[in-house]
Amino acid sequence: MNWNMRKNRDQSEKDLHRYDDIINLPHHVSSVHPHMPVQDRAAQFAPFAALSGHSAAIKETARLTENRIELDENCKMEIDGKLRMIKARMSTHPVIMVTYFKPDLKKKGGAYVTIQGSVKKIDGYTSELTMMDGEKISVEDIMEIEGEMFSGSFDISI
Repeated sequence: MNWNMRKNRDQSEKDLHRYDDIINLPHHVSSVHPHMPVQDRAAQFAPFAALSGHSAAIKETARLTENRIELDENCKMEIDGKLRMIKARMSTHPVIMVTYFKPDLKKKGGAYVTIQGSVKKIDGYTSELTMMDGEKISVEDIMEIEGEMFSGSFDISI
């Protein structure tokens, strides 16, 4: 056996018995620092997320919005007539279905939303339709109003 091989073997035997004097001692428990729960201990080895928020940004960019449709004068007059009819019957809190444009808060455009409910009030000053559930809809955003009260003929001069 050559000298280098013997030296390596002796070194590895020393390494095997390096901690023999402390291997059977009891585990040290700190009197100053509380014991860290296993869950917290594992969290410190979690992978580092260098691109945190990146997937959320991609989802936001991919989310589609619609452009607002500009209504012609006939549609605007029809909506105005229906709003006057609702206002004339406000004491009964008529149930209607409203389709309106809801602007997106984060990017250009928005979405058309349809809700059904009872009308609480129509504010001529702010041009808002307020539903019983508190939802406020700008009259300019309304695309269509439907309901049983409109199924017959009606007079828009109310």
